[in-house]
Amino acid sequence: MRYVNAVRGSAMAVIVTSAALAMAGCQPDGGGTDNGSSGVTPSGAVSSAAPSTPQPADSASGSSTPSAPQSSAPAPGGSAATCSASSLKATARQAAERPDGTGTGAAVVEFTNVSGRTCVLKGHPTVAGAGNGSPEMNVPLTVKPTGATASVKVAPGGKAWVKLTFVQVQGEADGYCVSGSAPVVYPTMVVGLPGSGAHQVALDDGQFAECDDTVTVTAVSAVEPA
Repeated sequence: MRYVNAVRGSAMAVIVTSAALAMAGCQPDGGGTDNGSSGVTPSGAVSSAAPSTPQPADSASGSSTPSAPQSSAPAPGGSAATCSASSLKATARQAAERPDGTGTGAAVVEFTNVSGRTCVLKGHPTVAGAGNGSPEMNVPLTVKPTGATASVKVAPGGKAWVKLTFVQVQGEADGYCVSGSAPVVYPTMVVGLPGSGAHQVALDDGQFAECDDTVTVTAVSAVEPA
């Protein structure tokens, strides 16, 4: 009986020793934590890489907000405003086609849109004879309008015209007026347009010589008169 117990005790000792060795074999060498050979990050370790943060979109590469339509032209279906006095430059020249006589006969007044916007001219002009000074110091002429009026759109840099035809001076030297009145000479004329101000102009050659302080005027036109 003692022999049997001894054998059983030896067997148990062997089993315990084998189990201990098996457990020891499961541990890394020296009981350390060599992660270099496994390449696995321990579950308790914190990664040093910072989390990616969404970056704002680059405004230069994104689509820009559409700009407002330029105001230099009327919107589709709309109408342009009347040209202001400051948006116009007026000049005058003797007309190619004018009544016979020794006076000015007729003059063409040209209006150029010097603004950056399309605008509208319409109507018959007013006319007054003046000196070279202030345009308000003038002598209004009797205006006889001819032709129908129509709105004329004038783009930036564009032009429109009116023609002034005077009662012509006759004869030689200072001449005479058929009516019996004395001829009058004006260095400049003040030409006004409805809603577009008054413009003082001088001829590119000569002065305005006329009779009876009467002038026949055309309506503003997009076609240059002769």
